[in-house]
Amino acid sequence: MKLNKIAMGVALSLTALSCANAETINLARPERVKKDLSSAAEINLSPAPINISSASPGGNIALSSSPKPTINSSVRPDIVGGEMKLSPKLALVPEVRISSAGNILTVSGPTTTIKIVAFNDFHGQLESPGTLRKDPGATPNVAVGGVDWMAGYIANLKSQNPNTVVVSAGDIIGATPLVSALFHDEGTIETMNRLGLDFNSVGNHEFDEGKAELKRMQTGGCHPTDPNTCRGVDVGTPVPFEGAKFKFLAANVVDTANGKTIFPSYAIKVVDGVRVGFIGMTLKETPTIVTPSGVAGLEFKDEAATVNALIPQLRARGVETIVVLIHQGGVVPTTQSVSTINMCAGGLSDSPIKAIVNQLDDEVDLVISGHTHQAYNCQIANKDGRLISVTSANAQGRVLTDINLTVNKAIGEVSAVSANNIVVDRTNAAITPNAAIKSIVDKYKTIATPIANRVIGTISADINRTLTPAGESALGDVIADAQLLETQGVGFGETVVAFMNPGGIRADLTYAQSAAEGAGNLTYGEAFTVQPFGNTLVSLTLTGAQIHTLLEQQFTGCTVGYPANAPVTGQPFNRILQVSNGFSYDWQEKGTPCDNVDPASIKINGIQVDPAANYRVSVNNFMADGGDQLYVLTQGTNRLGGALDLDALENYFSVNGLVAPGPKNRINLLP
Repeated sequence: MKLNKIAMGVALSLTALSCANAETINLARPERVKKDLSSAAEINLSPAPINISSASPGGNIALSSSPKPTINSSVRPDIVGGEMKLSPKLALVPEVRISSAGNILTVSGPTTTIKIVAFNDFHGQLESPGTLRKDPGATPNVAVGGVDWMAGYIANLKSQNPNTVVVSAGDIIGATPLVSALFHDEGTIETMNRLGLDFNSVGNHEFDEGKAELKRMQTGGCHPTDPNTCRGVDVGTPVPFEGAKFKFLAANVVDTANGKTIFPSYAIKVVDGVRVGFIGMTLKETPTIVTPSGVAGLEFKDEAATVNALIPQLRARGVETIVVLIHQGGVVPTTQSVSTINMCAGGLSDSPIKAIVNQLDDEVDLVISGHTHQAYNCQIANKDGRLISVTSANAQGRVLTDINLTVNKAIGEVSAVSANNIVVDRTNAAITPNAAIKSIVDKYKTIATPIANRVIGTISADINRTLTPAGESALGDVIADAQLLETQGVGFGETVVAFMNPGGIRADLTYAQSAAEGAGNLTYGEAFTVQPFGNTLVSLTLTGAQIHTLLEQQFTGCTVGYPANAPVTGQPFNRILQVSNGFSYDWQEKGTPCDNVDPASIKINGIQVDPAANYRVSVNNFMADGGDQLYVLTQGTNRLGGALDLDALENYFSVNGLVAPGPKNRINLLP
């Protein structure tokens, strides 16, 4: 915006003068004045000059206005009659402080503090997920989480400041425990309504049951086929299912049939007179980690480009305070614990979220992230090099982020941001858990308990997901063996090997009892927590050469056989598949894409795999459709659908009786 020289010849950017439908200028951030001065209409102040008085150069300058100034309508013809209305904000800006060189130093005026309470990756964890260690060492743990305790903490924070907004950075549903998943996560939505959630940016797991089911989560109504739905009469909530009273946001998810986003791109909430914009962003790579049928017909666009394109729309609507809720994150090289949740070790170096923030427009004031299940509190440079807060709150309700924005009410600009991750400590006597929410959860649990507590087998010791350096786990071995057993029979697939994606294994099997089932006994609820997706097994035929390609596609950099719309860099990290008994191979990091696995080492029952021969393999339907970027599996022929993965695991325990941890000797990492 070009301003006529006034008084001492100092050019001032005047957010206090607001044009109808015109762009405004930021006084609160001097580094952005130059950009603002060059991007808007020309204001002609000569018919109605702004009076300036100053005791001395660099002193306090008081602004007052004469009758309405005009705007050059040839520059902004959309302003009828060429008249610019003075914003009421003008009266709220008493002082602008400048230097003797004419640089704007500060804008004084009334401020307000807006509190934002954030979390991410809740995953339907209505009950406590367990504990969080006090520090990275072997010290006592703290009992954490539970949606009733989360609500208690949020109520306590709201009591400190009524100007509070509660937000989530995605994955509130999907990959959930039985107490939520059995009822298609309706209980999670109902308790989030009562917790006071305002906005949720849609994460990848919200698409686990497809677009139509996700939209039902927002709008309400009963599930079309499952009787375990609309249980409000039993739990004390409305019937039919009420749907989310908070808003789902998904700025970068477009329905290709109509070119529109499936949910609003952003929401504006007026807090103590300040218009705050919340932009919701979904993981761009969602199609690569969700069953393809669940995202059919949807396009997932670049996160940073989408945010930046929305900035002019928000500013045109009078929004200067902008918060991005994004389901993408980074990793800190520190063991997650109470003592480390506010650290930013490594500065999120080389992470997807850092790359995104580095591209963001300077208008963005705060980024609330998720997806990686990490707790961190960082300062990351935006496109202009200015550091902005980037936060994440671990997962499953263990942590909340308490954020305070100091905002100049006159111009809507954020002058300060403070953030603090706090543990949802269930032993905190100062917090009162929400009794009404606990009642809903307890009643859902009562319905689910007979199913959850049914014993399906026994284990001899803990069976964990902990990976060897080669990428193999004891639990991965067991699950792959269960799937091979289910599909190797005549008429059931005749498979010779089963592959299991590690991301589909969501918890460990623990020897200690979880309820009253007795130590070593495995319940259906515990097994469900390990494999909560309800995937079906698929048997298909691959050549030996395709099996080799499958193994290479596990590793970063190998894009052989990738479709045109696939990520050009390959896997974001190595995804080592878990393999069944009798299958083995060697690998090593050679630094050359698609050259990590020695083909001669790939063996089934000790016999080298023939590249030209056909082999029947078992995978889950997520993998069979190219999930986790395992695109070669889409070329498999003679497909045969099979049992649910969880049913296969239950059958394996039934057949084998006592099950020991897997041997972890099938995948060999060469030096």
